[in-house]
Amino acid sequence: MQEWRIYQGHGEPHDGISRLPAPPPWRDMTHRQEDGPASGRSLSRAGVYQADSPTVEAVNAALLLRRPLLVTGRPGAGKSTLAYHVARELGLGRVLVWPVTSRTTLKDGLYTYDAIGRLREAGRLAAHSRPQDGPMQAEAASDIGVYLRLGPLGTALLPSHRPRVLLIDELDKSDIDLPNDLLHVFEEGEFEIPELVRLTRERTVEVMTHDPGVFAPIDRGLVRCTEFPLVVITSNGERAFPPAFLRRCVQLDLPEPNMEKLTRIVEAHLGQHATVRAQDLIETFLRNRAEGLLSTDQLLNAIFLSLGDGVPERREELVQLLLRPLGPGT
Repeated sequence: MQEWRIYQGHGEPHDGISRLPAPPPWRDMTHRQEDGPASGRSLSRAGVYQADSPTVEAVNAALLLRRPLLVTGRPGAGKSTLAYHVARELGLGRVLVWPVTSRTTLKDGLYTYDAIGRLREAGRLAAHSRPQDGPMQAEAASDIGVYLRLGPLGTALLPSHRPRVLLIDELDKSDIDLPNDLLHVFEEGEFEIPELVRLTRERTVEVMTHDPGVFAPIDRGLVRCTEFPLVVITSNGERAFPPAFLRRCVQLDLPEPNMEKLTRIVEAHLGQHATVRAQDLIETFLRNRAEGLLSTDQLLNAIFLSLGDGVPERREELVQLLLRPLGPGT
């Protein structure tokens, strides 16, 4: 890596941005999922993810039992990347991602319906219709599929020859009711769309899915999977889930990586030469982690900059900046 100081701080305009070096592999935004956008960070890490024996066993148990996999661990432990790693190895296509917030509801994951948009379109058609165009205008106004879009969970439950991979990210941020609301869908592998169930003339409707540009036929308003998806649910362990929810999941707790695993992670991302030159940084990271919460991301960032050709002599100051604790230790 060349001189890394692009911004000089003197305020005089210059063309330093033209020599901006290539990003770290885990921050390369040119990575995209097939047929759609995705997190460059997660995709680049999928190929170098270090799965240990308990992780392999848990994933296989979830696949065989057709149960969701609940993955718990500290930030940066690789919980979400696991979904991409499995999809990549088994050739299961694009990962469907459902990020959860405190306002997320079950319906957000299943489907959305633009009722206002449909009402406006019906009004526009009625205003411009002629008596002789009645049936055609009525048919155009009833094209409800244009205003429906399946969410990540709804798309994962569509009939398919292979299971889809669905990542429900940070479920512990959700409203207290969401885990229980998921129980029926997980148990039955199906759900209804009331707006389509009420239709009397059209039994099959083409609706948008969470896959960009892809439509799917929905018969009589029922979405029912033929292959239960691999559902990877992540949690930072900030709250407890109800027993009824837990018993329907295969549970996996990802521990913080030790010296051996950190060395393998650094080698996978930055090459063997980096592990030799960065042993002292890994040891510093482990000491600091005992006193405060740190993520593997921070270690990789520190090594990437510290091993570059343009890093100044004030290396210790840079390391302290990048390895600042995220919270109290254990």
